[in-house]
Amino acid sequence: MALYADQQGGIIRSSDQGTSENNVTNQGDIESGSVQPVTIPRPEHTVSRASISSSALKVLYRLKDAGFQSFLVGGGVRDLLLGREPKDFDVGTNATPDEVRSLFRNCRLIGRRFRLAHVRYGREVIEVATFRARHEGEAIDDRDSAHSDEGRILRDNVYGSLEDDVWRRDFTVNALYYDIKDFSVVDYVGGLDDLKAGVMRVIGDPEKRFREDPVRMLRAVRFAAKLGFRIDPDSEAMMHALGHLLEDIPPARLFEEVLKLFQGGCAVATFELLRHYDLFRYLFPMTDEALSHEEQGFPITLVLRALENTDARLAEGKTITPAFLFAALLWEPMRLQMQEFLNQEMAPLEAAQVAGNQIAAEQVQVTSLPKRFSFPMREIWMLQSRFERRRGKAPHRLLEHPRFRAAYDFMLLRSEVGEAPKETADWWTDFQVLNAGEREQKIESSPVKKKRRRRPRKRKPTPQSDE
Repeated sequence: MALYADQQGGIIRSSDQGTSENNVTNQGDIESGSVQPVTIPRPEHTVSRASISSSALKVLYRLKDAGFQSFLVGGGVRDLLLGREPKDFDVGTNATPDEVRSLFRNCRLIGRRFRLAHVRYGREVIEVATFRARHEGEAIDDRDSAHSDEGRILRDNVYGSLEDDVWRRDFTVNALYYDIKDFSVVDYVGGLDDLKAGVMRVIGDPEKRFREDPVRMLRAVRFAAKLGFRIDPDSEAMMHALGHLLEDIPPARLFEEVLKLFQGGCAVATFELLRHYDLFRYLFPMTDEALSHEEQGFPITLVLRALENTDARLAEGKTITPAFLFAALLWEPMRLQMQEFLNQEMAPLEAAQVAGNQIAAEQVQVTSLPKRFSFPMREIWMLQSRFERRRGKAPHRLLEHPRFRAAYDFMLLRSEVGEAPKETADWWTDFQVLNAGEREQKIESSPVKKKRRRRPRKRKPTPQSDE
């Protein structure tokens, strides 16, 4: 097989071995580890040191000069071959974490389940992972390797060679290695073929690999959405069947995965894939239940509109906050719960507060939500009712609230989907740009909102005395 770069930086292959599907590594070869790697020399691929960060190059060269194997691996190689700018650069080596730390003063070791070295250069962190080995075979120290009864890997610190490490990777397109020694790209599992075909394929048996780490199903969705790839049928079938395994993943880890899923610039496509594979309900069960119903004959669209807004802000280089994201993702169950309390004659402010606390408490059982995000999320919810108060000092106090901007943006989303009055959104949009005198005039001209009359409580009859 010959592989070479075209002038646009894409991948072109000519092969005398048939189609890419025929070149995919078969299951027996994977399990036996007998596959011979394909090595693509520098003139025949598009990975250039000019596209690799200087920090990553420093790590690669220092490891090489110290006598260790040193490879750029994973998403960085994949993205460079696709002509994309990598988000980060990861390094693979046969040096142990302690040996890596001895080479870099700016290094710290992290993780118990999966021991890693982080080498920091300013704000950039280069992640260095020691080659992992499969857990079968000789007896292994329980401190280095552990599995749950369902097959999930609890600890993965069994070190091995490059050939071992390939089979511990998750997807073929993420198992490409750039060797700093001779600038070649090494492919053991047909990753280059899948890269050209646009396929996300699990290395090895999908059922076994998803049981080892169910989060791989979320990673498959994330990469497929990001790259515009399709997930191969064998992996798809297992994703439909094994989604329930996500229930055993710690909430803190799922929170981190949610941020990766929805803050990568492809939130809409990710959301649609999660729903397609029925995985969304394991991340947001209350929201999934709420979205299964229609509102007055129409589908509930605020979540989708919020995700479109998230993608647009990221494309424009603007910041986003998990508090706003979770406020949108959990708004529908929050709104339904609040309405239930209102039907019980609870005051609006109290209903919003109690409902917000209840929804947040239930969600953290699935995906943890740090207080630095859960408090602002609930404030965004609590402020929604205050946009209806447009007389007296209330508008000025709301405008000065630290969460005003986030709450205002959220109210605009509600207006766009027909949940909040457009007239209210327009009023607040205008109010912000007026001077002090004009604001007072606008407040004076605002209609007086009729107070909601509460039903008088029925008094219990006074018991009659026998005397």
